[in-house]
Amino acid sequence: MPFIETPDASAGEQTAAMYAQAEAGYGYLPNMVRSFGHRPEVMANWSALLASIKANMDLRRYELVTMAAARELRSSYCMLAHGSVLLHDIFTADEVRQIAENPNEAPIDEAERAIMRFAAKVVRDATAIEKPDVDALKRHGLSDAEICDVVTAAAVRCFFSKTLDALGVQADGIYEKLEPGLKAALVVGRPIDETASN
Repeated sequence: MPFIETPDASAGEQTAAMYAQAEAGYGYLPNMVRSFGHRPEVMANWSALLASIKANMDLRRYELVTMAAARELRSSYCMLAHGSVLLHDIFTADEVRQIAENPNEAPIDEAERAIMRFAAKVVRDATAIEKPDVDALKRHGLSDAEICDVVTAAAVRCFFSKTLDALGVQADGIYEKLEPGLKAALVVGRPIDETASN
């Protein structure tokens, strides 16, 4: 259960619309959406910002950057959500588990390893990023614009993951259905919400 009371759809038109849209898309109302019930305009702006960042990135790269950031942030919710995205026609469950546990040994290419290390460093301490870190990505073929995309994708994850964790929001019960080894690798912080089966 979150640390704050979350409103139901009667809280206002924006909240009701946000809940309805989420239920239509997911088939249930995710805890992450409910947590923004008091401030649906913040969720709307977050979604718009995220869409603008994702529009410039390949899905696989975006998800790997997000996984690296979420792992550094110890965000179970984001690890579970984005690990599940990677399961759809990109990686097997065992491959996603390897990425979650140790990207340096996972079945991804060297450029992707470098990108994940860089994203983790952005989250861990952005002031520690130096020109050689950026130059290393350029040696893997990334342009200045693509490096900017990696940075923004990692940085925005800090907002979302920290918001959910600070409010005590747990990942939805639906993630209990994941293969046990994969689930264990993705739960890096707060446990899955066992009060809702979704």
